[in-house]
Amino acid sequence: MNSTTSANSGSTALAFKDQTIVQTLAKNITSLANQLAELKKRPLQIMEVCGGHTHAIYRFGLDQLLPDTLEFVHGPGCPVCVLPPEAVDNAIALAQQPNTILASFGDTLRVPGSANSLLQAKALGADVRVLYSPMDALQLATQHPDKRIIFFAIGFDTTMPGIAYSIQQAYQQQIPNLFFYCHHIRLLPTLEGLFLQPNPVKLDGLIGPGHVSMVIGSKVYEDFVTKTDLPLVIAGFEPVDLLDALYQILLQIEQGESRVENRYTRVVQEQGNQAALKSIHEVFDMDIDANWRGLGEVSGSGVHIKDKYRAYDAQQFINKEEANKHSETQLEPIYCQQVMTGQLRPTQCPKFNSECIPEHPLGALMVSSEGACAAYYQYKIRA
Repeated sequence: MNSTTSANSGSTALAFKDQTIVQTLAKNITSLANQLAELKKRPLQIMEVCGGHTHAIYRFGLDQLLPDTLEFVHGPGCPVCVLPPEAVDNAIALAQQPNTILASFGDTLRVPGSANSLLQAKALGADVRVLYSPMDALQLATQHPDKRIIFFAIGFDTTMPGIAYSIQQAYQQQIPNLFFYCHHIRLLPTLEGLFLQPNPVKLDGLIGPGHVSMVIGSKVYEDFVTKTDLPLVIAGFEPVDLLDALYQILLQIEQGESRVENRYTRVVQEQGNQAALKSIHEVFDMDIDANWRGLGEVSGSGVHIKDKYRAYDAQQFINKEEANKHSETQLEPIYCQQVMTGQLRPTQCPKFNSECIPEHPLGALMVSSEGACAAYYQYKIRA
């Protein structure tokens, strides 16, 4: 097997919702998937790593165009879904401190901690606000010089550049009352933790994430593909993007190959976004072992704010003794972990659409706008 990155220079010319192209790709995928499944004596299992892809598949009804010989397996690529409950607990504790405003992205507020969510803490009196950009936190700090402003920053490699740049701006402008509570997860160590273990999820290929790859590039996946022997094709979020990537994966399987292909070349470059990567490495120490909801400890998946910017790290306000009391095992049913690691589909969870619904989520997968369970529920996938 080889592991090389190829480009599809013609992809930008495609009409990404063109009905004729969609039908042609679906026909080709069906024919090839049926042939391969017949040879393997089982359906093909393809993981879409990114939660945005999960929603796109069901929003556009792509699953209805494809045969039963091809099954989607949902990956861990939703940052809200893997946010550990102890991080939510710490954020709530920070928000409850005097003269403090805690801000974050909207989805983060609904993620359950050990007892409450940030939204419930807000209802109980904490000053918790939604911001659409971390740069808005700088303005909030300027508007409220008498308050401690804490931005609860989460996300994969996609959101890290914006947070890093905001921290750099706070440092350069010497803003004294702005701090960041960072819980960023790096995708590649997470994938390696999932697949390079004694009993990995059984797959035939992966649809690579578009947003994360925009930052880290396509080349970084080569070593992972070599180790796992799984085809990985990076895709955009339109119907033609996804079906095209799926077809390329099947072609690799047919040819007995496993390599990285970048079919999202209008956005993703081989070496990634160099300015974004420079900002990330300027602000964060990488390769920190970290614990994630549903995944446990993943080696090298976390980051820490570097000493140069440590004055802007909200970790300094956390009571470590109280934080150590929190435990992930208090919270979610085992099914959430199984869905997150591709061992179970949302509809195979006995609590889906019964005890667990968006108005009463038992886990983050039903909360997040990128969560697999939320996608199934929203698009009425029930079987």
